[in-house]
Amino acid sequence: MTPPDRAMLERVAQQGDFIVTRAIEWCAINSGSHNLDGLTEMATPLVTTMARLGDVDRIRLAPTQAVASDGTVQTVPSADALRLRVRPQAPVQIALTGHYDTVYPAETRFRSVTTREDGALHGPGIADMKGGISVMLAALAAFEAHPAADALGYTVLLSPDEETGSLASAHLLAELGAAAHVGMTYEPALADGTLVSARKGSGNFHLRITGRAAHAGRDFASGRNAILAAARIAQALDALNGQREGVTVNVARIDGGAPLNMVPDIAVLRFNARLPDAAAEAWLETAIREAMTDGEGDGITLDLHGRITRPPKPFVPAQQALFDAVRATGALIGQTIAWAPSGGVCEGNNLFAAGLPGIDTLGVRGGDIHSEREFAWGESFVERAQLSALLLAKLADGSIDGPALRHALKG
Repeated sequence: MTPPDRAMLERVAQQGDFIVTRAIEWCAINSGSHNLDGLTEMATPLVTTMARLGDVDRIRLAPTQAVASDGTVQTVPSADALRLRVRPQAPVQIALTGHYDTVYPAETRFRSVTTREDGALHGPGIADMKGGISVMLAALAAFEAHPAADALGYTVLLSPDEETGSLASAHLLAELGAAAHVGMTYEPALADGTLVSARKGSGNFHLRITGRAAHAGRDFASGRNAILAAARIAQALDALNGQREGVTVNVARIDGGAPLNMVPDIAVLRFNARLPDAAAEAWLETAIREAMTDGEGDGITLDLHGRITRPPKPFVPAQQALFDAVRATGALIGQTIAWAPSGGVCEGNNLFAAGLPGIDTLGVRGGDIHSEREFAWGESFVERAQLSALLLAKLADGSIDGPALRHALKG
């Protein structure tokens, strides 16, 4: 490491308590994906913090559509995406992404951060990913004083809808992925610091099933039961599991029903699919259509909503080269970097689909995300901010060749 590198890392260390405290304060603001008021409130301190680095845009996202439990298609408003651009003309460009929505709804009882007996921080979003955002912004603030900073530009994109699939922000992720050389995303690492290498692709689907209502006593035979059709299709979808390696279909919910003396005419079947590669995606599309035939016809009609929104992210050679560089960088500061594949998905999938090599678990060390047991290790805030700051410095001085990594992925 160079003396400027060491000075930068010391700046991070001096901010350690603040990096943690800031994240804890942000966790006290409920910003569940559907809590627009909370998301608006959360955006304020984020914009204030980001503006210390450069100009920030609040980008109004278009509304999306969702299938309600009664089968109607409803418009869902979106909160703003937040975008910071610094030195867009620099020869090396980095995309840093995160999300400020959480999975916890406005009415949750899980509202604040406490410290467990083992010292871990326990609270909503402390790992996923308000802690990660605090780490990201701390790394950038420390890097700005590095003498190599002028050689590197970056764009930070914080989205309000990652936990619901990034439907409204997907176009911004695609644009960002197409314009940068390397991506850095701040999902939490595993509790021991392990990074995620390969990721499956994922899609959420909502199938509206329309039958014919009828009196269960007087006119039962003329009814067409949407719930039974949904059940038959659900069984056919579940039977896809095990047919192709790496493909899973999770039937998660059936909405609908009617009074007990009425044949139900509406049902909504909801399921998630995971897949390892593009070939599996093509197979899955055909398999879903075939499964649907188990319920349609004879007065039953089907209307499928949804698609694969997170393409697979395989561990190709360009990704391997980037991970090797991260491991070497971590070794400079005494961090042992390991990685493993995951069936989970994130914005890193979107960026990779746009041709961007990237590491998408640069956030804090933690676990039990998407539950009221969510936790993060407090000491990892400085640890991970130092890793990111040093990665930025090595990308800026050419020790890590970002443009070559991008070219290798395209090739």
